[in-house]
Amino acid sequence: MGFLRLLQAVLLAAAAAAAARAPAARAWGEEGHYMTCKIAEGFLTGEASAAVKGLLPEWAVGELAAACSWPDAVRRQMPWSGSLHFADTPGDCKFSYARDCHGTKGEKDMCVVGGINNYTAALQDSSSPYNRTESLLFLSHFLGDIHQPMHCGRTADLGGNTIVVTWYNTTKTNLHKVWDVNVIETAMNRFYKDDMSTMVNAIKHNLTNEWCREENQWAACYTPTTTCADKYAEESAELSCPAYVGADHGSNLEDEYFFKALPVVQKRIAQGGVRLAAILNRIFSGKNDDRIQSS
Repeated sequence: MGFLRLLQAVLLAAAAAAAARAPAARAWGEEGHYMTCKIAEGFLTGEASAAVKGLLPEWAVGELAAACSWPDAVRRQMPWSGSLHFADTPGDCKFSYARDCHGTKGEKDMCVVGGINNYTAALQDSSSPYNRTESLLFLSHFLGDIHQPMHCGRTADLGGNTIVVTWYNTTKTNLHKVWDVNVIETAMNRFYKDDMSTMVNAIKHNLTNEWCREENQWAACYTPTTTCADKYAEESAELSCPAYVGADHGSNLEDEYFFKALPVVQKRIAQGGVRLAAILNRIFSGKNDDRIQSS
């Protein structure tokens, strides 16, 4: 966590500056991060929930989901943090920590997996000198990022950022943004009356029905000595490969692509929320049972 030590003063100053702006930001895109953290809130133990609320900045008004996009809001003030939001690969549908977890100049551990590991360690160590509020917000945000497949996409196209496409013949966008924003916004408009809470509730419903047999396995990898973030990156790297199919530069994406992507997006949001809760429960309440119950 050497990079944290070097930049602690910068973090503290930026946090104060960002707090005044933060209520306007929830930026996967903004909605994806909000939903991931909102789902996590429902799986926290009472002890973990109290600890999380005690660390949240005042502008979050006790809601973790409201603060989960803070790391995106301060990226310009903290350019060093940019590499911690993703873990791009050569495009072989696999993630290797030794090969892929580095910054743009080869800095070791500077990827989303390294970020999750470092901020988890910072929160686990009660004597850590690092700001615990910032550690919580970065950790919560990165659990969302690592579950977005294009955050573990191809290095050559910056996780789809350089692949320009059109969404429903009306919106010029790029493949990364399609997964960050466009799929979620289209789903909200079509099926959830543009209401984020309704979409969150639909995902929660799947957790108790369609995914109920899988849910407890999603967090089973986490132990007191590892976050298993490597596994989450491996999943996203594998999912990123089919995400490129039919999405060439200059293509127009419509229903065929949308209806293939939407179930993946919803499930990854759910997995991110469940796993974030499992990590926070382990940190703040010493919960050792891999099974987590929704409140």
